[in-house]
Amino acid sequence: MSDEEKFDGMLFTLAQQHPGGVFEVLDTLFSFLARKTDFYYGGEKGKAEKILVEKFKKYEHIAYERHADEIREREEQDRLRKERLKKKKEEEEKAAQKIVEVDDEEASRIMAENKSKKEVTQVDEDEEKKKEIAAKIEQKVAEKAEKAKESDAEEEEDKTKIKPNSGNGADLENYKWTQTLQEIELSIPVGPVRVKARDCAIDIQKKHLKVRCGNKTIIDGELQHEVKVGESSWTLDDGKFILVHFEKINKMEWWSKLVMSDPDINTKKVNPENSKLSDLDGETRSMVEKMMYDQRQKELGLPTSEEQKKQDVLKNFMKAHPEMDFSKCKFN
Repeated sequence: MSDEEKFDGMLFTLAQQHPGGVFEVLDTLFSFLARKTDFYYGGEKGKAEKILVEKFKKYEHIAYERHADEIREREEQDRLRKERLKKKKEEEEKAAQKIVEVDDEEASRIMAENKSKKEVTQVDEDEEKKKEIAAKIEQKVAEKAEKAKESDAEEEEDKTKIKPNSGNGADLENYKWTQTLQEIELSIPVGPVRVKARDCAIDIQKKHLKVRCGNKTIIDGELQHEVKVGESSWTLDDGKFILVHFEKINKMEWWSKLVMSDPDINTKKVNPENSKLSDLDGETRSMVEKMMYDQRQKELGLPTSEEQKKQDVLKNFMKAHPEMDFSKCKFN
């Protein structure tokens, strides 16, 4: 960027704030010089006007030259466009002149040659389609085998996870928590002796929770995901339980743990009915139901909605091209 362009951004901003256009901008500029500087009276009388005229003449010349260049460039582009159109028209006329009349015998020969070329081309295209479909099928088989491996690994990993409680959370030694897609409820027993609110210190941050009661720190760790601090709160129930409410930021996922030091729950065993799907808006509910359907399909070893669409496309293609040989292809 040149030195003369470095203030363009500020000047454009200034111009946008003057609906009256450039004359209003000039009025503001000269008003500033008169009110805030000694531009008019700082030198000998008439010097300020002389400077203004010199600058005006200098940039008037530059502006006219730039305008003339733009006109010449548009005219040159228009000339080149017309030349291209003229050349194209001449080529079309020459091509038309090459067309000659032929007798019936010659016409039959030309038609036979063209038909033969088309048949050869069609055979080549069919072979290419067969190769392409075979490659896609091999890819799908490989992908499915890879998914099966991943699924086996996930199942092995799931064995180490705990089963969620009836509220889709976990019952741990010092507290228990439940969840829906929108929120999390945490219950911490502090009895049997009743405590007062002033004895409790609960610090809820976007991704951190600290709970202290008396001299005991019950929780001090990083939350698995972020929460809305302004929508979260806590209360003391009968002096024996600290109840903490969190509002999730991402309302499209199940938490597998409250804080990172907790054991994981198996989110595949979550009961979606507890999430009150009827409370969601139409678009979100549709997405959640699709997630639930895909999860059930995976657990049953069946194709997900996306995989089913791909299979349907492949079957329709086979139906539309019965002439192609799929006997050596394996479909899953």
